[in-house]
Amino acid sequence: MKIQLIAVGQKMPGWVEQGFTEYQKRFVRDFSLELVEIPAGKRGKNADVKRILEKEGEQMLAAVGKGNRIVTLEVTGKAWTSPQLAEQMQAWQLDGRDVSLLVGGPEGLAPACIAASEQKWSLSALTLPHPMVRIIVAESLYRGWSINQNHPYHRE
Repeated sequence: MKIQLIAVGQKMPGWVEQGFTEYQKRFVRDFSLELVEIPAGKRGKNADVKRILEKEGEQMLAAVGKGNRIVTLEVTGKAWTSPQLAEQMQAWQLDGRDVSLLVGGPEGLAPACIAASEQKWSLSALTLPHPMVRIIVAESLYRGWSINQNHPYHRE
């Protein structure tokens, strides 16, 4: 199974890239994590935020693999414990489709992305910095994978 993390924002600080890559490289060949970065629209003083959000959403949906399950990351989504995420990951694998996880920009996700999602996942009731979300998602997925594989990482 391939999981795409489609996120608004490019040119992340080195610590973000290093943290994400640390977990990304731990996955095995038949379970991979790919990062797709969507350029954030320019947000100036008189920016048309609605139009920027729509454009980001169009780009995100265009990046989704054909037939993929779409899961949006939203504060209002369902919070999963690590074992519950592991169960979700097993269900995704049994479904036979790859998964695209969508992370919006400063204003969140476009309505079109939310409408296209099959599941909504909340990492926290807190608003998290979008760069940090990449690392948290990668680590959480690796932990879920390790639970399903009975790998010692989860027990460390």
